[in-house]
Amino acid sequence: MSEYRLAKKQIDVSLGESVRILRELQELSQSELSELTGVPQSTISAIENERINLGVERAKVLARALKCHPAVLVFPGWDISKESAA
Repeated sequence: MSEYRLAKKQIDVSLGESVRILRELQELSQSELSELTGVPQSTISAIENERINLGVERAKVLARALKCHPAVLVFPGWDISKESAA
């Protein structure tokens, strides 16, 4: 049990895809997420389809509703072992 291997990264996920994946995993429609956050459904659709930027404030609001850290939404492909935040 002490031996394990790291999971291989299978695909790159965009910011919009990360929002959609988290929303769908929680079985929320765009309309339901809109009601929870006050963000218009059309804006959620535009974020998921990458027609507009998420932005920090919207990331905070969506992250609260999706029960995740905002960084999960803002940096979906971040690999801490390869990249420096500084």
